[in-house]
Amino acid sequence: MCFLDHLFAQQWRFNFKDFKDSEPDQNGLGRRLPGGAWNYYAGTIPSFCQSNKVWGTDIDDIYAPVNYSDTHWIAMWISIPKRHIVVFDSICSSISPEELDVVMEPFLYMVPYLLVECASSDEQRAQYSLEPFTYERPTNIPAARAGDCGVFTLKYIECHALGIEFSKKDFAKANEKTMRDKMAVDIFQELPDAHEFENKDNDANLGAYEARLTVKSSGMLDDLTISSLEIFYAVTFVTFRII
Repeated sequence: MCFLDHLFAQQWRFNFKDFKDSEPDQNGLGRRLPGGAWNYYAGTIPSFCQSNKVWGTDIDDIYAPVNYSDTHWIAMWISIPKRHIVVFDSICSSISPEELDVVMEPFLYMVPYLLVECASSDEQRAQYSLEPFTYERPTNIPAARAGDCGVFTLKYIECHALGIEFSKKDFAKANEKTMRDKMAVDIFQELPDAHEFENKDNDANLGAYEARLTVKSSGMLDDLTISSLEIFYAVTFVTFRII
Protein backbone atom coordinates (compact mmCIF):
# COMPACT_ATOMS: atom_id res chain seq x y z
CA MET A 1 0.00 0.00 0.00
CA CYS A 2 1.03 3.62 -0.37
CA PHE A 3 -0.05 6.97 1.06
CA LEU A 4 -0.37 10.17 -0.94
CA ASP A 5 -0.64 13.78 0.19
CA HIS A 6 -3.61 16.05 -0.45
CA LEU A 7 -1.75 17.72 -3.33
CA PHE A 8 -2.19 14.55 -5.39
CA ALA A 9 -5.97 14.92 -5.35
CA GLN A 10 -5.77 18.68 -5.80
CA GLN A 11 -3.57 18.40 -8.91
CA TRP A 12 -5.52 15.59 -10.50
CA ARG A 13 -8.84 17.35 -10.09
CA PHE A 14 -7.43 20.63 -11.40
CA ASN A 15 -5.88 18.99 -14.50
CA PHE A 16 -8.71 16.63 -15.37
CA LYS A 17 -10.11 18.96 -18.04
CA ASP A 18 -6.78 18.87 -19.89
CA PHE A 19 -6.89 15.08 -19.75
CA LYS A 20 -10.43 14.96 -21.15
CA ASP A 21 -9.75 17.55 -23.85
CA SER A 22 -6.56 15.89 -25.13
CA GLU A 23 -6.94 13.60 -28.13
CA PRO A 24 -6.01 9.93 -27.63
CA ASP A 25 -4.27 7.84 -30.27
CA GLN A 26 -5.81 4.82 -32.00
CA ASN A 27 -5.14 2.71 -28.89
CA GLY A 28 -6.83 5.19 -26.58
CA LEU A 29 -3.50 6.35 -25.16
CA GLY A 30 -1.45 9.54 -25.48
CA ARG A 31 -3.70 11.72 -23.34
CA ARG A 32 -2.25 14.52 -21.23
CA LEU A 33 -1.78 13.41 -17.63
CA PRO A 34 -1.17 15.75 -14.66
CA GLY A 35 2.43 16.70 -13.98
CA GLY A 36 4.18 14.18 -11.77
CA ALA A 37 1.78 11.35 -12.66
CA TRP A 38 4.65 8.99 -13.51
CA ASN A 39 6.38 9.84 -10.22
CA TYR A 40 3.25 8.97 -8.24
CA TYR A 41 2.95 5.74 -10.24
CA ALA A 42 6.58 4.83 -9.47
CA GLY A 43 6.34 5.82 -5.80
CA THR A 44 9.01 8.53 -5.91
CA ILE A 45 6.63 11.21 -4.63
CA PRO A 46 5.57 12.50 -2.18
CA SER A 47 9.28 12.89 -1.51
CA PHE A 48 8.73 12.97 2.26
CA CYS A 49 7.28 9.43 2.28
CA GLN A 50 8.47 7.65 -0.85
CA SER A 51 7.36 4.06 -1.30
CA ASN A 52 9.54 3.49 -4.41
CA LYS A 53 7.00 0.87 -5.40
CA VAL A 54 5.01 0.67 -8.62
CA TRP A 55 1.22 0.88 -8.70
CA GLY A 56 -0.37 -2.39 -9.73
CA THR A 57 2.90 -4.31 -9.49
CA ASP A 58 3.98 -3.65 -5.90
CA ILE A 59 1.05 -1.52 -4.75
CA ASP A 60 -2.57 -2.69 -4.60
CA ASP A 61 -4.02 -0.11 -2.20
CA ILE A 62 -3.68 3.67 -2.33
CA TYR A 63 -4.84 6.08 0.38
CA ALA A 64 -5.22 9.83 -0.02
CA PRO A 65 -7.03 12.72 1.67
CA VAL A 66 -9.21 14.87 -0.58
CA ASN A 67 -10.28 18.44 0.13
CA TYR A 68 -13.62 19.70 -1.15
CA SER A 69 -14.11 23.44 -1.71
CA ASP A 70 -11.65 24.30 1.08
CA THR A 71 -14.37 23.39 3.58
CA HIS A 72 -14.44 19.62 3.95
CA TRP A 73 -12.04 16.64 4.06
CA ILE A 74 -12.77 13.08 2.92
CA ALA A 75 -10.57 9.98 2.76
CA MET A 76 -10.14 7.94 -0.42
CA TRP A 77 -9.09 4.28 -0.64
CA ILE A 78 -8.26 3.13 -4.17
CA SER A 79 -8.19 -0.64 -4.66
CA ILE A 80 -6.37 -1.45 -7.90
CA PRO A 81 -7.26 -5.19 -7.97
CA LYS A 82 -10.94 -4.43 -7.33
CA ARG A 83 -10.94 -1.46 -9.74
CA HIS A 84 -12.93 0.32 -7.09
CA ILE A 85 -12.66 3.39 -4.86
CA VAL A 86 -14.21 3.77 -1.42
CA VAL A 87 -14.84 7.26 -0.06
CA PHE A 88 -14.88 7.60 3.72
CA ASP A 89 -16.90 10.73 4.44
CA SER A 90 -17.56 11.75 8.04
CA ILE A 91 -20.28 14.29 7.11
CA CYS A 92 -22.06 13.03 4.00
CA SER A 93 -24.38 16.04 3.91
CA SER A 94 -21.36 18.25 3.10
CA ILE A 95 -21.15 16.85 -0.44
CA SER A 96 -24.24 15.88 -2.43
CA PRO A 97 -24.14 12.68 -4.54
CA GLU A 98 -24.00 14.80 -7.69
CA GLU A 99 -21.13 16.89 -6.35
CA LEU A 100 -19.26 13.78 -5.23
CA ASP A 101 -19.57 12.32 -8.73
CA VAL A 102 -17.70 15.36 -10.03
CA VAL A 103 -15.06 15.13 -7.29
CA MET A 104 -14.38 11.46 -7.98
CA GLU A 105 -14.49 11.51 -11.79
CA PRO A 106 -10.77 12.36 -12.28
CA PHE A 107 -9.68 9.35 -10.23
CA LEU A 108 -12.21 6.96 -11.77
CA TYR A 109 -10.80 7.69 -15.23
CA MET A 110 -7.17 8.68 -14.77
CA VAL A 111 -6.06 5.92 -12.36
CA PRO A 112 -6.94 3.07 -14.77
CA TYR A 113 -5.56 5.12 -17.66
CA LEU A 114 -2.26 5.64 -15.83
CA LEU A 115 -1.93 1.91 -15.17
CA VAL A 116 -2.26 1.17 -18.89
CA GLU A 117 -0.17 4.10 -20.11
CA CYS A 118 2.73 3.42 -17.76
CA ALA A 119 2.79 -0.38 -18.02
CA SER A 120 6.33 -1.58 -18.75
CA SER A 121 5.33 -4.32 -21.20
CA ASP A 122 2.48 -5.43 -23.44
CA GLU A 123 1.90 -8.37 -21.11
CA GLN A 124 1.50 -6.07 -18.13
CA ARG A 125 -0.66 -3.66 -20.12
CA ALA A 126 -2.99 -6.51 -21.03
CA GLN A 127 -3.80 -6.97 -17.33
CA TYR A 128 -5.47 -3.56 -17.18
CA SER A 129 -8.32 -1.78 -18.88
CA LEU A 130 -9.12 1.82 -19.77
CA GLU A 131 -12.63 1.31 -18.43
CA PRO A 132 -13.29 3.65 -15.48
CA PHE A 133 -13.21 2.42 -11.91
CA THR A 134 -16.36 2.38 -9.79
CA TYR A 135 -16.79 4.03 -6.42
CA GLU A 136 -19.00 4.07 -3.36
CA ARG A 137 -19.50 6.18 -0.24
CA PRO A 138 -20.53 4.03 2.75
CA THR A 139 -23.01 5.64 5.11
CA ASN A 140 -22.58 3.22 8.01
CA ILE A 141 -19.34 4.68 9.38
CA PRO A 142 -18.93 6.92 12.44
CA ALA A 143 -19.92 10.51 11.68
CA ALA A 144 -18.15 13.67 12.81
CA ARG A 145 -19.31 17.06 13.93
CA ALA A 146 -18.59 20.12 11.82
CA GLY A 147 -14.92 21.01 12.14
CA ASP A 148 -13.75 17.47 12.89
CA CYS A 149 -13.74 16.10 9.33
CA GLY A 150 -9.95 16.46 9.04
CA VAL A 151 -9.31 14.39 12.16
CA PHE A 152 -11.77 11.72 11.05
CA THR A 153 -10.22 11.62 7.57
CA LEU A 154 -6.82 10.76 9.04
CA LYS A 155 -8.31 8.26 11.48
CA TYR A 156 -10.24 6.50 8.70
CA ILE A 157 -7.02 6.09 6.69
CA GLU A 158 -5.03 4.88 9.69
CA CYS A 159 -7.64 2.37 10.87
CA HIS A 160 -8.46 0.97 7.43
CA ALA A 161 -4.81 0.58 6.45
CA LEU A 162 -4.14 -1.28 9.70
CA GLY A 163 -7.24 -3.45 9.31
CA ILE A 164 -8.90 -1.94 12.39
CA GLU A 165 -12.69 -1.64 12.48
CA PHE A 166 -14.21 1.84 12.65
CA SER A 167 -15.42 1.43 16.22
CA LYS A 168 -18.25 3.73 17.27
CA LYS A 169 -16.66 3.84 20.71
CA ASP A 170 -13.29 5.02 19.39
CA PHE A 171 -14.98 7.60 17.15
CA ALA A 172 -17.47 8.73 19.80
CA LYS A 173 -18.01 12.48 20.15
CA ALA A 174 -16.78 12.32 23.74
CA ASN A 175 -13.40 11.12 22.46
CA GLU A 176 -13.00 13.58 19.59
CA LYS A 177 -10.85 16.10 21.45
CA THR A 178 -8.65 13.34 22.89
CA MET A 179 -8.29 11.80 19.43
CA ARG A 180 -7.41 15.20 17.98
CA ASP A 181 -4.84 15.99 20.68
CA LYS A 182 -3.20 12.55 20.54
CA MET A 183 -3.00 12.64 16.76
CA ALA A 184 -1.40 16.08 16.81
CA VAL A 185 1.15 15.05 19.45
CA ASP A 186 2.00 11.83 17.57
CA ILE A 187 2.45 13.69 14.29
CA PHE A 188 4.77 16.31 15.72
CA GLN A 189 6.75 13.75 17.72
CA GLU A 190 7.32 11.66 14.60
CA LEU A 191 8.31 14.76 12.64
CA PRO A 192 10.04 17.16 15.06
CA ASP A 193 11.48 19.23 12.20
CA ALA A 194 8.30 19.21 10.16
CA HIS A 195 7.98 22.99 10.23
CA GLU A 196 11.31 23.22 8.37
CA PHE A 197 10.43 20.63 5.75
CA GLU A 198 10.49 21.89 2.18
CA ASN A 199 7.96 20.31 -0.13
CA LYS A 200 10.11 19.81 -3.22
CA ASP A 201 7.28 18.20 -5.16
CA ASN A 202 4.93 21.15 -5.49
CA ASP A 203 5.10 24.26 -3.33
CA ALA A 204 8.19 26.20 -2.35
CA ASN A 205 7.66 25.54 1.32
CA LEU A 206 5.01 24.55 3.80
CA GLY A 207 4.64 28.06 5.08
CA ALA A 208 1.81 28.25 2.56
CA TYR A 209 -0.25 25.97 4.76
CA GLU A 210 -1.80 27.56 7.79
CA ALA A 211 -2.29 25.83 11.11
CA ARG A 212 -3.45 27.26 14.41
CA LEU A 213 -1.91 25.68 17.49
CA THR A 214 -2.48 26.84 21.07
CA VAL A 215 -0.33 25.27 23.78
CA LYS A 216 -0.99 25.48 27.51
CA SER A 217 1.81 26.25 29.93
CA SER A 218 1.86 22.56 30.82
CA GLY A 219 2.89 21.81 27.24
CA MET A 220 -0.31 19.92 26.45
CA LEU A 221 -2.29 20.74 23.33
CA ASP A 222 -5.31 22.88 24.08
CA ASP A 223 -6.71 23.47 20.63
CA LEU A 224 -5.75 22.49 17.12
CA THR A 225 -7.24 23.29 13.77
CA ILE A 226 -6.52 20.37 11.47
CA SER A 227 -5.69 21.96 8.13
CA SER A 228 -3.60 21.20 5.07
CA LEU A 229 -0.43 21.22 7.17
CA GLU A 230 -1.57 18.45 9.51
CA ILE A 231 -3.07 16.45 6.64
CA PHE A 232 0.24 16.72 4.78
CA TYR A 233 2.36 15.50 7.69
CA ALA A 234 -0.13 12.94 8.91
CA VAL A 235 0.30 10.79 5.81
CA THR A 236 3.93 10.33 6.82
CA PHE A 237 2.90 9.53 10.38
CA VAL A 238 0.45 6.84 9.24
CA THR A 239 3.15 5.39 6.99
CA PHE A 240 5.59 5.16 9.90
CA ARG A 241 2.99 3.48 12.09
CA ILE A 242 2.29 0.80 9.46
CA ILE A 243 5.89 0.17 8.41
